[in-house]
Amino acid sequence: MIRAFVDGSSGTTGLRILDRLRERKDIQLYTLPEELRKDPSARRDALNSAEVAFLCLPDDAAREAVEMVSNPDTVVIDTSTAHRVSPAWTYGFPEVNGLRQQIQSSCRIANPGCHATGFISLVVPLIGEGAISPDARLSCFSLTGYSGGGKKMIAEYEASGRDPLLDAPRQYALGQRHKHLPEMRIVSGLRFEPVFSPVVAPFYAGMEVTVPLFADQLRIPVSSLPDLYRAYYDGSKLIHLTEAGTENGFCSAAGLSGRDSLEITVTGNEERILLISRFDNLGKGASGAAIQNMNLRFGLPEETGLCLS
Repeated sequence: MIRAFVDGSSGTTGLRILDRLRERKDIQLYTLPEELRKDPSARRDALNSAEVAFLCLPDDAAREAVEMVSNPDTVVIDTSTAHRVSPAWTYGFPEVNGLRQQIQSSCRIANPGCHATGFISLVVPLIGEGAISPDARLSCFSLTGYSGGGKKMIAEYEASGRDPLLDAPRQYALGQRHKHLPEMRIVSGLRFEPVFSPVVAPFYAGMEVTVPLFADQLRIPVSSLPDLYRAYYDGSKLIHLTEAGTENGFCSAAGLSGRDSLEITVTGNEERILLISRFDNLGKGASGAAIQNMNLRFGLPEETGLCLS
Protein backbone atom coordinates (compact mmCIF):
# COMPACT_ATOMS: atom_id res chain seq x y z
CA MET A 1 0.00 0.00 0.00
CA ILE A 2 1.21 3.47 -0.88
CA ARG A 3 0.41 6.15 1.70
CA ALA A 4 -0.80 9.23 -0.20
CA PHE A 5 -1.81 12.75 0.85
CA VAL A 6 -3.33 15.49 -1.31
CA ASP A 7 -2.59 18.99 -0.04
CA GLY A 8 -5.10 21.37 -1.56
CA SER A 9 -7.82 18.86 -2.29
CA SER A 10 -10.64 21.38 -2.77
CA GLY A 11 -9.53 22.55 -6.24
CA THR A 12 -10.35 20.86 -9.54
CA THR A 13 -7.04 19.02 -9.92
CA GLY A 14 -6.93 18.00 -6.27
CA LEU A 15 -10.47 16.64 -6.37
CA ARG A 16 -9.73 14.67 -9.54
CA ILE A 17 -6.60 13.17 -7.98
CA LEU A 18 -8.55 12.28 -4.84
CA ASP A 19 -11.25 10.58 -6.90
CA ARG A 20 -8.65 8.51 -8.72
CA LEU A 21 -6.83 7.51 -5.53
CA ARG A 22 -10.06 6.49 -3.79
CA GLU A 23 -10.73 3.96 -6.54
CA ARG A 24 -7.39 2.23 -6.01
CA LYS A 25 -6.91 -0.74 -3.71
CA ASP A 26 -3.15 -0.17 -3.54
CA ILE A 27 -3.46 3.33 -2.03
CA GLN A 28 -3.88 4.24 1.63
CA LEU A 29 -5.28 7.75 1.44
CA TYR A 30 -4.44 10.15 4.25
CA THR A 31 -6.96 12.97 4.64
CA LEU A 32 -7.39 15.83 7.05
CA PRO A 33 -10.73 16.82 8.57
CA GLU A 34 -12.11 20.08 7.21
CA GLU A 35 -11.16 22.07 10.33
CA LEU A 36 -7.49 21.04 10.00
CA ARG A 37 -7.03 21.46 6.24
CA LYS A 38 -5.22 24.80 6.72
CA ASP A 39 -3.59 24.01 10.05
CA PRO A 40 0.22 24.15 9.52
CA SER A 41 1.02 21.51 12.13
CA ALA A 42 -1.53 19.04 10.79
CA ARG A 43 -0.40 19.62 7.23
CA ARG A 44 3.24 19.15 8.19
CA ASP A 45 2.46 15.86 9.90
CA ALA A 46 0.46 14.65 6.90
CA LEU A 47 3.13 15.67 4.39
CA ASN A 48 5.87 13.89 6.30
CA SER A 49 3.80 10.78 7.01
CA ALA A 50 3.00 10.29 3.34
CA GLU A 51 5.03 8.25 0.89
CA VAL A 52 3.69 10.52 -1.85
CA ALA A 53 2.25 14.00 -1.40
CA PHE A 54 0.40 15.77 -4.20
CA LEU A 55 0.48 19.57 -3.99
CA CYS A 56 -2.59 21.12 -5.62
CA LEU A 57 -2.01 24.65 -4.41
CA PRO A 58 -1.22 28.15 -5.68
CA ASP A 59 2.48 28.70 -6.36
CA ASP A 60 3.40 30.43 -3.10
CA ALA A 61 1.48 27.90 -1.02
CA ALA A 62 3.20 25.05 -2.88
CA ARG A 63 6.62 26.52 -2.08
CA GLU A 64 5.57 26.83 1.56
CA ALA A 65 4.40 23.20 1.62
CA VAL A 66 7.71 21.97 0.23
CA GLU A 67 9.50 23.76 3.07
CA MET A 68 7.42 21.72 5.52
CA VAL A 69 8.67 18.40 4.13
CA SER A 70 11.59 17.13 6.21
CA ASN A 71 11.13 13.39 5.54
CA PRO A 72 13.71 12.54 2.85
CA ASP A 73 11.58 9.62 1.66
CA THR A 74 8.44 11.65 0.93
CA VAL A 75 7.89 11.96 -2.81
CA VAL A 76 6.37 15.33 -3.68
CA ILE A 77 4.40 15.78 -6.92
CA ASP A 78 3.65 19.47 -7.39
CA THR A 79 0.87 20.39 -9.82
CA SER A 80 1.50 24.15 -9.53
CA THR A 81 3.82 26.28 -11.67
CA ALA A 82 6.21 26.87 -8.78
CA HIS A 83 8.92 24.30 -9.58
CA ARG A 84 8.53 23.42 -13.26
CA VAL A 85 11.73 25.05 -14.43
CA SER A 86 13.73 24.49 -11.25
CA PRO A 87 16.89 22.41 -11.85
CA ALA A 88 16.33 20.78 -8.45
CA TRP A 89 13.06 19.25 -9.65
CA THR A 90 12.29 16.61 -12.27
CA TYR A 91 9.87 17.72 -14.96
CA GLY A 92 7.08 15.15 -14.95
CA PHE A 93 6.70 14.36 -18.65
CA PRO A 94 8.07 10.81 -18.95
CA GLU A 95 7.62 10.51 -22.72
CA VAL A 96 10.16 13.22 -23.59
CA ASN A 97 13.86 13.94 -23.17
CA GLY A 98 14.66 10.76 -21.25
CA LEU A 99 12.74 12.05 -18.24
CA ARG A 100 11.21 8.64 -17.47
CA GLN A 101 14.34 7.39 -15.73
CA GLN A 102 14.66 10.58 -13.70
CA ILE A 103 11.03 10.37 -12.56
CA GLN A 104 11.54 6.78 -11.43
CA SER A 105 14.14 7.87 -8.87
CA SER A 106 13.12 11.45 -8.03
CA CYS A 107 11.52 12.71 -4.83
CA ARG A 108 10.62 16.08 -6.35
CA ILE A 109 8.46 15.91 -9.48
CA ALA A 110 6.89 18.97 -11.12
CA ASN A 111 3.72 18.13 -13.04
CA PRO A 112 3.59 19.87 -16.45
CA GLY A 113 1.12 22.61 -17.29
CA CYS A 114 -1.78 21.66 -19.54
CA HIS A 115 -1.02 24.03 -22.43
CA ALA A 116 2.67 23.20 -22.08
CA THR A 117 1.91 19.47 -22.35
CA GLY A 118 0.44 19.95 -25.81
CA PHE A 119 3.19 22.25 -27.05
CA ILE A 120 6.03 20.14 -25.69
CA SER A 121 4.56 16.92 -27.07
CA LEU A 122 4.71 18.46 -30.55
CA VAL A 123 7.97 20.42 -30.42
CA VAL A 124 10.37 18.22 -28.43
CA PRO A 125 10.45 15.48 -31.10
CA LEU A 126 11.16 18.10 -33.78
CA ILE A 127 14.05 19.60 -31.84
CA GLY A 128 15.36 16.23 -30.67
CA GLU A 129 15.46 14.79 -34.16
CA GLY A 130 16.88 17.95 -35.73
CA ALA A 131 13.75 18.64 -37.79
CA ILE A 132 13.65 22.31 -36.75
CA SER A 133 16.24 24.67 -35.35
CA PRO A 134 16.28 25.55 -31.64
CA ASP A 135 16.32 29.15 -32.93
CA ALA A 136 12.92 28.67 -34.60
CA ARG A 137 10.38 31.35 -33.80
CA LEU A 138 7.15 29.42 -33.33
CA SER A 139 3.54 30.23 -32.60
CA CYS A 140 0.99 28.20 -30.70
CA PHE A 141 -2.80 28.28 -30.50
CA SER A 142 -4.44 26.43 -27.61
CA LEU A 143 -8.16 25.85 -27.05
CA THR A 144 -9.26 24.67 -23.60
CA GLY A 145 -12.40 23.87 -21.67
CA TYR A 146 -13.28 26.18 -18.80
CA SER A 147 -12.42 23.64 -16.08
CA GLY A 148 -8.78 24.59 -16.59
CA GLY A 149 -9.52 27.94 -14.92
CA GLY A 150 -10.31 26.33 -11.58
CA LYS A 151 -13.27 26.65 -9.22
CA LYS A 152 -13.89 30.36 -9.79
CA MET A 153 -14.05 30.04 -13.57
CA ILE A 154 -16.17 26.89 -13.37
CA ALA A 155 -18.66 28.75 -11.17
CA GLU A 156 -18.77 31.65 -13.64
CA TYR A 157 -19.46 29.39 -16.60
CA GLU A 158 -22.05 27.28 -14.79
CA ALA A 159 -23.94 30.13 -13.13
CA SER A 160 -27.50 30.77 -14.21
CA GLY A 161 -27.84 34.05 -16.06
CA ARG A 162 -24.11 34.14 -16.79
CA ASP A 163 -22.52 36.94 -18.78
CA PRO A 164 -23.42 36.32 -22.46
CA LEU A 165 -19.79 37.02 -23.40
CA LEU A 166 -19.00 33.61 -21.90
CA ASP A 167 -21.08 31.97 -24.63
CA ALA A 168 -18.26 32.56 -27.11
CA PRO A 169 -14.57 31.51 -27.01
CA ARG A 170 -12.38 34.05 -25.19
CA GLN A 171 -8.70 34.61 -25.85
CA TYR A 172 -6.62 35.49 -22.79
CA ALA A 173 -3.00 36.14 -21.67
CA LEU A 174 -3.02 38.88 -24.29
CA GLY A 175 0.18 40.39 -22.93
CA GLN A 176 2.20 37.26 -23.82
CA ARG A 177 3.05 36.58 -20.16
CA HIS A 178 1.29 33.25 -19.69
CA LYS A 179 2.74 31.25 -16.81
CA HIS A 180 3.35 28.16 -18.98
CA LEU A 181 5.69 29.95 -21.39
CA PRO A 182 8.95 29.36 -19.47
CA GLU A 183 8.48 25.57 -19.39
CA MET A 184 7.32 25.57 -23.01
CA ARG A 185 10.61 27.12 -24.06
CA ILE A 186 13.03 25.45 -21.66
CA VAL A 187 11.75 21.88 -21.82
CA SER A 188 11.39 22.06 -25.60
CA GLY A 189 14.96 23.29 -25.99
CA LEU A 190 13.98 26.48 -27.81
CA ARG A 191 15.89 29.72 -27.65
CA PHE A 192 12.73 31.86 -27.91
CA GLU A 193 9.32 31.59 -26.31
CA PRO A 194 6.52 31.06 -28.84
CA VAL A 195 3.83 33.58 -29.65
CA PHE A 196 1.11 31.97 -27.56
CA SER A 197 -2.66 32.35 -28.03
CA PRO A 198 -4.66 30.46 -25.37
CA VAL A 199 -8.45 30.46 -25.73
CA VAL A 200 -11.05 29.30 -23.20
CA ALA A 201 -14.39 28.13 -24.60
CA PRO A 202 -17.78 27.20 -23.11
CA PHE A 203 -17.24 23.45 -22.72
CA TYR A 204 -16.12 21.72 -19.54
CA ALA A 205 -13.01 19.70 -20.39
CA GLY A 206 -10.72 19.01 -23.31
CA MET A 207 -7.75 20.66 -24.98
CA GLU A 208 -6.44 21.14 -28.49
CA VAL A 209 -2.98 22.65 -28.96
CA THR A 210 -1.85 23.60 -32.46
CA VAL A 211 1.63 24.57 -33.66
CA PRO A 212 1.60 25.83 -37.26
CA LEU A 213 4.72 25.60 -39.43
CA PHE A 214 5.82 26.67 -42.88
CA ALA A 215 7.57 23.95 -44.85
CA ASP A 216 10.73 26.06 -45.10
CA GLN A 217 11.07 25.93 -41.30
CA LEU A 218 11.64 22.19 -41.54
CA ARG A 219 14.95 20.44 -42.14
CA ILE A 220 13.16 17.28 -43.26
CA PRO A 221 10.47 16.64 -45.89
CA VAL A 222 6.93 17.40 -44.76
CA SER A 223 5.98 13.83 -45.63
CA SER A 224 8.46 12.55 -43.01
CA LEU A 225 6.69 14.19 -40.06
CA PRO A 226 4.24 11.36 -39.27
CA ASP A 227 7.08 8.83 -39.22
CA LEU A 228 9.09 11.12 -36.95
CA TYR A 229 6.32 11.26 -34.35
CA ARG A 230 5.50 7.59 -34.72
CA ALA A 231 9.11 6.64 -34.03
CA TYR A 232 9.58 9.12 -31.20
CA TYR A 233 6.56 7.86 -29.27
CA ASP A 234 6.98 4.21 -30.21
CA GLY A 235 6.03 2.09 -27.23
CA SER A 236 4.27 4.91 -25.38
CA LYS A 237 1.17 3.84 -23.48
CA LEU A 238 -0.37 7.32 -23.42
CA ILE A 239 0.75 9.18 -26.57
CA HIS A 240 0.07 8.07 -30.11
CA LEU A 241 -0.08 9.45 -33.63
CA THR A 242 -3.36 9.35 -35.45
CA GLU A 243 -3.85 10.00 -39.14
CA ALA A 244 -7.59 10.40 -38.69
CA GLY A 245 -7.69 13.14 -36.10
CA THR A 246 -10.50 15.12 -37.68
CA GLU A 247 -14.25 14.65 -37.70
CA ASN A 248 -15.68 15.42 -41.15
CA GLY A 249 -13.21 18.22 -41.65
CA PHE A 250 -13.41 19.50 -38.07
CA CYS A 251 -11.14 18.84 -35.11
CA SER A 252 -12.91 19.10 -31.75
CA ALA A 253 -11.01 20.10 -28.63
CA ALA A 254 -13.33 17.76 -26.72
CA GLY A 255 -12.24 14.74 -28.75
CA LEU A 256 -10.36 13.11 -25.85
CA SER A 257 -12.36 14.50 -22.92
CA GLY A 258 -12.54 12.01 -20.07
CA ARG A 259 -9.40 10.17 -21.14
CA ASP A 260 -5.79 10.28 -20.02
CA SER A 261 -4.20 9.67 -23.41
CA LEU A 262 -2.84 12.23 -25.88
CA GLU A 263 -3.32 12.17 -29.64
CA ILE A 264 -1.05 13.85 -32.20
CA THR A 265 -2.19 14.69 -35.72
CA VAL A 266 -0.13 16.06 -38.61
CA THR A 267 -2.25 17.84 -41.19
CA GLY A 268 -2.13 20.75 -43.63
CA ASN A 269 -0.38 20.61 -47.00
CA GLU A 270 3.11 20.71 -48.53
CA GLU A 271 3.53 24.42 -47.78
CA ARG A 272 1.70 24.99 -44.49
CA ILE A 273 1.54 22.37 -41.76
CA LEU A 274 -0.62 22.08 -38.66
CA LEU A 275 0.69 19.98 -35.77
CA ILE A 276 -2.17 19.21 -33.37
CA SER A 277 -2.08 17.70 -29.89
CA ARG A 278 -5.42 16.72 -28.34
CA PHE A 279 -6.03 15.53 -24.77
CA ASP A 280 -8.06 16.28 -21.67
CA ASN A 281 -6.79 19.31 -19.77
CA LEU A 282 -7.80 17.51 -16.56
CA GLY A 283 -6.32 14.18 -17.73
CA LYS A 284 -2.89 14.13 -19.36
CA GLY A 285 -2.94 17.88 -18.75
CA ALA A 286 -3.26 17.60 -14.95
CA SER A 287 -4.48 14.82 -12.64
CA GLY A 288 -3.90 11.95 -15.08
CA ALA A 289 -0.29 13.05 -15.53
CA ALA A 290 0.17 13.26 -11.75
CA ILE A 291 -1.10 9.69 -11.32
CA GLN A 292 1.13 8.50 -14.17
CA ASN A 293 4.14 10.07 -12.44
CA MET A 294 3.24 8.45 -9.14
CA ASN A 295 2.89 5.06 -10.82
CA LEU A 296 6.32 5.36 -12.42
CA ARG A 297 7.97 6.54 -9.22
CA PHE A 298 6.65 3.54 -7.26
CA GLY A 299 7.45 0.95 -9.90
CA LEU A 300 3.88 0.36 -11.08
CA PRO A 301 2.66 0.08 -14.67
CA GLU A 302 2.32 3.72 -15.66
CA GLU A 303 -1.23 3.30 -16.97
CA THR A 304 -2.55 1.97 -13.63
CA GLY A 305 -5.77 3.77 -12.72
CA LEU A 306 -5.86 5.75 -15.97
CA CYS A 307 -8.50 5.83 -18.68
CA LEU A 308 -6.86 5.42 -22.07
CA SER A 309 -9.80 4.53 -24.31
